[in-house]
Amino acid sequence: MNRLTAQFAFLDEIDQLKNIERSNCLIDLSRQENSAEHSWHLALFALILAPEAGDDVDINKAILMLLLHDIVEIDAGDHPIHEDHDWQQVAINERRAADRIYGLLPSDIASDFRDTWTEFEACKTPTARFAKMLDHIQPVLQTVAPQTPIDWHRGIANETLTTGRASWLREAWPGVWQYARNMVDGTLTPEQLASDTGRRLAFLLEADKLKTVLRATPISDNSRRENSGEHSWHIALYAPTLADQAGVGVNINRIIQMLIIHDIVEIDAGDAPIHGDFDVAAQEEKEQQAATRLFGLLPGLQASELRALWDEFEAAKSPDAVFAKSIDRVQPLLQNMAAGGGSWKDYNVTLEQLDTRIGVKVAKGAPKVWDFIRDRTEKWFKVDA
Repeated sequence: MNRLTAQFAFLDEIDQLKNIERSNCLIDLSRQENSAEHSWHLALFALILAPEAGDDVDINKAILMLLLHDIVEIDAGDHPIHEDHDWQQVAINERRAADRIYGLLPSDIASDFRDTWTEFEACKTPTARFAKMLDHIQPVLQTVAPQTPIDWHRGIANETLTTGRASWLREAWPGVWQYARNMVDGTLTPEQLASDTGRRLAFLLEADKLKTVLRATPISDNSRRENSGEHSWHIALYAPTLADQAGVGVNINRIIQMLIIHDIVEIDAGDAPIHGDFDVAAQEEKEQQAATRLFGLLPGLQASELRALWDEFEAAKSPDAVFAKSIDRVQPLLQNMAAGGGSWKDYNVTLEQLDTRIGVKVAKGAPKVWDFIRDRTEKWFKVDA
């Protein structure tokens, strides 16, 4: 097996995380959350709350930890904290899952990802502790964010903060713990809401809406359409997995951050399928307005920095943005092939259209990736014909 085959075997396999349901609901209470979109949301939490982390925390590594942390659930499943489990057996099952899933990768990437996951699980380093704090507090905030939370969900959130797995944040991160405590009690103050922490959390809770934005592309098993939250998780992991395909001087950590936020504007503007028929100028205007509103929820300097990062991705002129755009175009190709054509059939897409609409952009930033994918797509169209 050559290197790219192994890299894409992993990227194809982890699509299954989109079907692992958690006990948490989305903030609009429309359905249960899945572990892929949860992992994206947590990575976004790390990026947005980075100014509140200690100087000894490696934010880029924390983001990678959170993108990777639940992949083992593909084999081991999710284990809600309010249920009884044999945690020793769960740990054994998760290690076996890590062996299998990370073992799909070339050995150097497998070792890096597995070590990152193991560090997160051990929770001994400052970076792992920060990542764990986010993993423990995010479900609480999401549970009590609905205008009328489900009563028994609120009870679990209260227990989690008081005596459960988030209770240690009372000492480790008192400001965020108290914010969550007041959310549960419905006693948030104007000062809390207007604080930098309050503005960051407002942005993060608004970002939950990205999980309800449906894309044209199906998930790989063709059971439903993909949403933009889980897509953002998947494509963010394309960057470190395919880092060896990036050009000289490309900063993979910046690209991961770009891809975590690249579709956030779809909360207001919706998804615009690349093969669809829509007014490009009108869509771009909607996205610009969405970026102004959404990033404007954040404290001033952070709002400007993240808006600039999003603008850089959209312009697709810097080496980082060119590579980010390239791999963003690759993921739907693989999912459409796995799903028996997916949106290609919906839009009557031809191989020639893939070459002109997608191939040129992928080849610009990742030429070897396009050669690899082009061969697979050509074979698919020949078989389908």
